[in-house]
Amino acid sequence: MNRKPLLLYVALPVVVIAGAATFHRGKRNDELNHQAAVKSEGSVAVTLVPVQERSFHSAVAFTGTLLAVNRAELKAEVTGRVTRVAVQEGDTVAAGALLGAQDEDDYVLGVQAAEAQLAQAKAQALQAQRDNDRSVALLEKRSITRQAAQQAETAYNATKAAAQAADSNFGLAKLRLKKARLVAPFAGQVARRLVQPGEMLNPGQTAFEVVDNRKLEIRADLPTEAMAQVKVGQRATFRAVGLDRMVEGRVAQVSPSLSQDGRTLRVRIEVANPDGLLKGGLFVEGVILGEGEAKSAALPATLLKAQDRDAELYVAEQDTARRKKVVLGPEQDGFRPVQGLAVGAQVVDSGKDLVNEGSRLRVVSGAAAQGVVGASAKGGK
Repeated sequence: MNRKPLLLYVALPVVVIAGAATFHRGKRNDELNHQAAVKSEGSVAVTLVPVQERSFHSAVAFTGTLLAVNRAELKAEVTGRVTRVAVQEGDTVAAGALLGAQDEDDYVLGVQAAEAQLAQAKAQALQAQRDNDRSVALLEKRSITRQAAQQAETAYNATKAAAQAADSNFGLAKLRLKKARLVAPFAGQVARRLVQPGEMLNPGQTAFEVVDNRKLEIRADLPTEAMAQVKVGQRATFRAVGLDRMVEGRVAQVSPSLSQDGRTLRVRIEVANPDGLLKGGLFVEGVILGEGEAKSAALPATLLKAQDRDAELYVAEQDTARRKKVVLGPEQDGFRPVQGLAVGAQVVDSGKDLVNEGSRLRVVSGAAAQGVVGASAKGGK
């Protein structure tokens, strides 16, 4: 047996594995050497963002949930078996579009029968009217007796009443057919479909839910202190989960009275949503902007990850990091007011995760700092 190919077959994977291990070990060593160099130098590469002075509107913070202004649960009005379902969840429907029907064939036949009865009753009434008109003319000529004329008039009145009753029955048959057909009350989308063909529906049972997301609303409960600040027409800005930008709305309604416990004021904020990006059910946080403005120290909202009012930041003081506790205001136009820092203070941005109280700082460009942060993050894995 030739041993040379066998040895090559066995040795080649070993060489590949050993080479890969050596490569990764080298990368790891480079990262560790970099961290050791940073430690020996005693400084952390960072970028700094200055605290600015900006004007902020007086604002009232709120939280709430987005809901469609036009939303409807379509419930059965008659008892009947579902014979047709014309839509699926998520379908876009026009106003008046058929969603589903109950015992549709039976009700259609009922309408057709009532229509035929009405046509027959109208024909009989028309003939009775002609007979009555002729009897009146003959009575004037004294060609028939008054009793015969009265009989013709009575027959005409009876057939006319029968035609009116048939017309009412025809209207009831059409109404039953209309109630057996569930249609969209407005243009929108089918949010829920709760029935299947063959199911029995009873009056009051929900079959479909239709929403129009082109106009949404937020119903928010504000503290009583906001009564003097909030008015119809004021601008509101908020963030929604899943969106990386601020969204704008308008206060459409302010409740004329407080809640029963007297602690909150209900307001309704309308939000235009022509592109359909926002969905009903999203939780939002935002502010209602008042008319007055005041200047305040501020930082970009992207730098401040904390959603709460309290946060800790690192400020560069003579190339040394100092921890500062600050109070944050709600975001407006991409900035948040900051209490606890003076205008002009230099706040650590990139590299802040590597900084501790008293760390020596080395200010670099944004690209260099990102490279340092990325290398340190990989080394810590």
